[in-house]
Amino acid sequence: MPDDPPTMSPALALASNGSAPANAVEIAGLTKFYAARGKAAPQAALDDVDLTVRSGELFGLLGPNGAGKSTLINILAGLVNKSSGRVRIWGIDTDEDPRRSRAAIGVVPQELNLDAFFTPIEALEVQAGLYGVPKNERRSMEILRAVGLADKAEAYARTLSGGMRRRLLVAKALVHAPPVLVLDEPTAGVDVELRQMMWDYVRRLNAAGTTVLLTTHYLPEAQQLCDRIAIINHGKVIACDTTAALLARVDRKELRLTIDHDLAAVPAALAGYELSLAGPRQLVFHYRPSRTRIGELLAATQGAGLRIVDLTTEEGDLEDIFLQLTRGPARAEASPA
Repeated sequence: MPDDPPTMSPALALASNGSAPANAVEIAGLTKFYAARGKAAPQAALDDVDLTVRSGELFGLLGPNGAGKSTLINILAGLVNKSSGRVRIWGIDTDEDPRRSRAAIGVVPQELNLDAFFTPIEALEVQAGLYGVPKNERRSMEILRAVGLADKAEAYARTLSGGMRRRLLVAKALVHAPPVLVLDEPTAGVDVELRQMMWDYVRRLNAAGTTVLLTTHYLPEAQQLCDRIAIINHGKVIACDTTAALLARVDRKELRLTIDHDLAAVPAALAGYELSLAGPRQLVFHYRPSRTRIGELLAATQGAGLRIVDLTTEEGDLEDIFLQLTRGPARAEASPA
């Protein structure tokens, strides 16, 4: 994906002039029940969800399978009817003006839903026509160049590799120049090189003004990319904060020390710490930074008569907080701000 993002849309031009809404997506009290089957009770896929995505953000929506992420995205895209609540996209209420609200969002689905007998240029032209983009305003080749598919413009979609098909889905979502782009597991099943290329392009889109809402099961990607992250479980938002603030909740760290001689067991002088031997010359401390300082551990090790020749540390990551929150009962801890 070597080229720059496509030309700025009218909505993004407004954003650059300070006229964009403060929030790209506003969700209040969103609830979705699926009808009962047999004797089973109706199922709540979303339960009174409040969520705000600010204009210009790269926002992550995380959760285990079945948490309600896809239902939420499909409601935003107008593919699923909500049971109750309000949704606004780029300041447009989805009930009051569904056509304009859908025009403000582009969705890259998880599934590779391409017509095998369309070429990429045909697929983009058809998509642009569905959104009512006049022929003289269409940017199909510009978009294909931006996603690195210009040389495949006339090839049938069925001949494209899996990675190219992913890029074509991104291109289709951009034909109407939406100010909000939703990426639903965009790198599922793609190789490392393509994943990096795709994220570089997404960063450039975001830097140009596009608000990006991302769902992914690759938590290190979300940790690296996203300004803020919401975690949803059992249809409820159980956390919503900046990435840095979520990571600060982990309060777990590991200190690995290499010493200058072999040990048969943990020295008795260090028995008061959560400590293990990872090898004859490696001591591993597990501690909470909020309670214990690394200087204390180093001093205790030296006080036990051990000479340190090397050390490494490992901090908790987004996966730790994700598992901590989703393995317990769902509870609303989030602030929609």
